[in-house]
Amino acid sequence: QVHVAESGGDLVQPGDSLRLSCVVSGFPLNYYSIGWFRQAPGKEREAVSCMNWRAEPKYAGPVKGRFTISRNLTENMVFLQMNDLTAEDTGVYYCARSSTYSTCARDPNEYDFWGQGTQVTVHS
Repeated sequence: QVHVAESGGDLVQPGDSLRLSCVVSGFPLNYYSIGWFRQAPGKEREAVSCMNWRAEPKYAGPVKGRFTISRNLTENMVFLQMNDLTAEDTGVYYCARSSTYSTCARDPNEYDFWGQGTQVTVHS
């Protein structure tokens, strides 16, 4: 069975760093893209970062240069290192598996399995 689960969210202050973890099972991680999304209250779910099956990263403009996506195939995990956090980074963060091989779409509808979400709050 396919399972996706993220963790690592916390309450932090502006300028702090966090590393989110996403553990997956039931499919070959290096054959699918894994995306990170976030959703703030009252806002649409938005793409944050994505890593395709060749480990090529993609970042949304607001996080480029501050966030880094990586993976460990042996551990079946994908990570999102978040540095220099701001209040605009607040939201529930999700990792998700793409619906098809080797894609890295920004549309959340293109992802079929999602974690439960982990809360990231950046506040003074």
